[in-house]
Amino acid sequence: MRSKNISLNLEDIQVYQKARLLSKTAWKIYDEFTWQIKKIIGDQFITATDSVGGNVAEGYGRFHYLDRIKFFYNARGSLLESNHWFELIVERKLIKNIKLKEEYEDIYRILKPQLNSFINSLYKIKNEAKTHIS
Repeated sequence: MRSKNISLNLEDIQVYQKARLLSKTAWKIYDEFTWQIKKIIGDQFITATDSVGGNVAEGYGRFHYLDRIKFFYNARGSLLESNHWFELIVERKLIKNIKLKEEYEDIYRILKPQLNSFINSLYKIKNEAKTHIS
């Protein structure tokens, strides 16, 4: 019988994999910008997008549930910020490659609820651990 406490590597966590995929796609979008567009809006877009995976990684490395959850909330905030910049980029017609636009949108659509579920599952685990201690 397998133990419930199976330790996973960060790279095995689906939400982290999706965050990395979003960063990869965002970089492809960013890479096509002119220098001026990169400085005006692109840098903020790529920084926010890369911060999603960065916060998931940092949270995953924390010990205490509430500490972990704080970083996952930061990841969610960065995801929303990334999407804000993405929507402005789309609105200003700065993306020439429609496939990249659709790829970003598809990953975002999956990652947002996946990250919320990840946060909720940690709360559930925290509360279950609390009831076992009482």
